[in-house]
Amino acid sequence: MVLGTSTPSKVTPYLIYLVFIVTLGPLQFGYHLAELNAPQSIITCERQGIHSSTSAFHGLPQCLPMTPSQFGLVSSIYTLGGLLGALLAGPIATKYGRLLALRATTVLFILGPMAETLAPAIPVLILGRFLSGIGSGAAIVVGPIYISEIAPPSARGLFGAFTQVMTNVGILLTQTLGYFWSQPSLWRLILAVAGFVGALELMGLFLVPESPSWLAEHHKTSQARRVLQRIRGRDADIEAEIAGWRSSDAPASGEEESLLASQPGEGSPKIPEATFMQVVKDPYYRPAIIAVVGVMVAQQLAGMNSIVMYSVSLLQSILPTTAALLTVMISAINLVITLACSPLPDRIGRKSCLMLSICGMGCSSILLAISIYLNAKILTAIAALLFVACFAVGLGPVPFILASELVGPEAVGAAQSWALGANWIATFVVAQFFPILNDALGGRGKVYWVFAAMAGLFGVFIYRHVPETKGKANADEVWGRTDRRQD
Repeated sequence: MVLGTSTPSKVTPYLIYLVFIVTLGPLQFGYHLAELNAPQSIITCERQGIHSSTSAFHGLPQCLPMTPSQFGLVSSIYTLGGLLGALLAGPIATKYGRLLALRATTVLFILGPMAETLAPAIPVLILGRFLSGIGSGAAIVVGPIYISEIAPPSARGLFGAFTQVMTNVGILLTQTLGYFWSQPSLWRLILAVAGFVGALELMGLFLVPESPSWLAEHHKTSQARRVLQRIRGRDADIEAEIAGWRSSDAPASGEEESLLASQPGEGSPKIPEATFMQVVKDPYYRPAIIAVVGVMVAQQLAGMNSIVMYSVSLLQSILPTTAALLTVMISAINLVITLACSPLPDRIGRKSCLMLSICGMGCSSILLAISIYLNAKILTAIAALLFVACFAVGLGPVPFILASELVGPEAVGAAQSWALGANWIATFVVAQFFPILNDALGGRGKVYWVFAAMAGLFGVFIYRHVPETKGKANADEVWGRTDRRQD
């Protein structure tokens, strides 16, 4: 495949292996996000399983009685763990290396599911979900950093998309297992599978090297060269990338490709790295933080996780025999449309994708509210599929792109911290309060009027406060202002 003695870097089998092993972390993120959806009514003792079977876990209760608020806590504690993991992962990965952070994350992916699977009572289940959340929050921070640092510069966008793709694979996997194993004797197997995936990732990580960029930054250039040569192929020309390590003044801790690709010209003054609080206080950065936090909150409060985490219980009353199967179909469509629409942000623009997405979700929410209220089975199924499809067009992938495009390299780390913090907090709000709100409104789809109103409000916000970044060279061009270094 490789011709000549010095050829440009290409995608090698070893690179594909590294990306696969590392993206098992985002897969776990999606898996744990949706793992309680299908078996909710079984776990909480509301009803018997979809199918009958013999017991697989002797000595453990077949269900754990819970109120809607208790189940909301079990679901939402995962997001609090995710917030903690996201906040801890960046500093650890920067100081001690990407590989150590990945291995520590994977240990949590084993311990968390073990506690969940063997939980005799609600507190142990909560502990397991919290540990799994810490691992998931760390994985979606460190994983993209590592992938962006090992991917060929010309293919960083392609490999960066694997984080979102594998998240959707995790959701599809757990929803599929939930369809077959949502039984009093088997629901614990759904939780146990995540532990086996964690063990597989931990074993796979023994063949994964430290990031060459991190090694170079910590003055281990010869080791970094050897690692990069192995990843790119024996005869690949890696001199251009090595020269990039030597000349780059950009911070090495950012996870987005635009940060890693930015190379200040010779003689250009280096801007001090912006801190977490500085980007909020400084009017130069504040509009970007408002925009990225608003979009991240919109991603969650538009209601997507009500489908990912609660669709089976939500649709059970009108689709008693097909709610779980419909959830599997929803997850599959989410994955397919995410793949199909991945080129759209580069073709029609980030803001256009966001507006199409939020408007489509708002209309689908109204359709869901009406169809569930009227007990219209086919219309409900169509509305749920449209809801997820609209999410995949823009609100799914675009928010994670914006942080690196709305600010300069010196502020990407702080902007990502605000973005991830807002995302996990908003996810917690939906996970904790959706069951309570749905119960308070009397069910029958009324909660989707709330999500429709949210979509309308955030649609106005995006239109007014989120600029288009497509085709813009840097953050100053995005905002139409003068480079601060010229002030």
